[in-house]
Amino acid sequence: MRTWLPAGLGILLILVGGLWALQGLGHVGGSFMSGAREWTWIGLAMFAVGVVLTVSALLRRR
Repeated sequence: MRTWLPAGLGILLILVGGLWALQGLGHVGGSFMSGAREWTWIGLAMFAVGVVLTVSALLRRR
């Protein structure tokens, strides 16, 4: 039970960070974030934290 919460949070961060990065790049429209470069960097940072959190949770599981 201790590993599924960080892994789930990491996957959520990966998905949201990827969406925000794509919105910042202008590939996903319909938001105030579309085309704003700062959201690209915020999204990439969230994506990276999500990957680290997910990988560490899955490695801790073994």
